[in-house]
Amino acid sequence: MLAAVAACWLLASLIAGRRQDLLGVAMALLCVLLATVAGVAVAAARQRDAEGPAHPAQPPEPVPGDPAIGLDADTLESLGDREAVRAMRARYPRDGDRR
Repeated sequence: MLAAVAACWLLASLIAGRRQDLLGVAMALLCVLLATVAGVAVAAARQRDAEGPAHPAQPPEPVPGDPAIGLDADTLESLGDREAVRAMRARYPRDGDRR
């Protein structure tokens, strides 16, 4: 935003002052540089907004014994097999479970 305002201010002063010396050329080059910086900043902001969040938050994978999936230590002990745990998860899905 600052670069855009500075570029506009320089352009207005160049038009109003009608300078035709070395300082006028330097001001014109600085105006072009500031306008380029402002344009790149706007393009970067638009691209960042279009891409969305950089890393979407993913919930952690539930582990056996986690109360969020409804398996406690006694249930795990009685099942004792990973396939039985998977079958129980498939039979009683929760909101946080993935299939």
